Amino acid sequence: MDDVYFMEKAINEAKKSISEGGIPIGAVLVKNGEIIGKGHNRLIQSNSAIFHGELDAIENANSKNRLTGKDYQNSTLYTTLSPCPMCSGAIILYNIPRVVIGENKTLLGAEELLKNNGVEIVSLDNNECKVLFEDYIKENPETWNEELKRVDGTTSLK
Repeated sequence: MDDVYFMEKAINEAKKSISEGGIPIGAVLVKNGEIIGKGHNRLIQSNSAIFHGELDAIENANSKNRLTGKDYQNSTLYTTLSPCPMCSGAIILYNIPRVVIGENKTLLGAEELLKNNGVEIVSLDNNECKVLFEDYIKENPETWNEELKRVDGTTSLK
């Protein structure tokens, strides 16, 4: 099993979010080659300010069995979009050492913050992730721009 395989699982979570009327962001947390948590963006579906895909995956991993610090230190987070500052803070807090990103052209998150805190970043430049976001933006520009305002205070798209 490799990065492409686990990214496909994160993409499945992003598609689940779309099917629920949400933003196409998905994530999986993997430890020792096994998915221990998966999640997707639920901001719209749950009328939430914090249910990002990465946080949902971390929360779902911990809800099954309380994870230890060592569990997080031996894991990789796969996410379809570059993590925002909030999600990056959680990655740093839980000492997740590696993040694999499907796409970081639509929205570049806090990758420098992660790198500056010793997190390995791998960007797959995955075309399916790009298409999911581009299609979502075309079909939902107002919603996407509103979510961008929450993330970085602007409404400009890349």
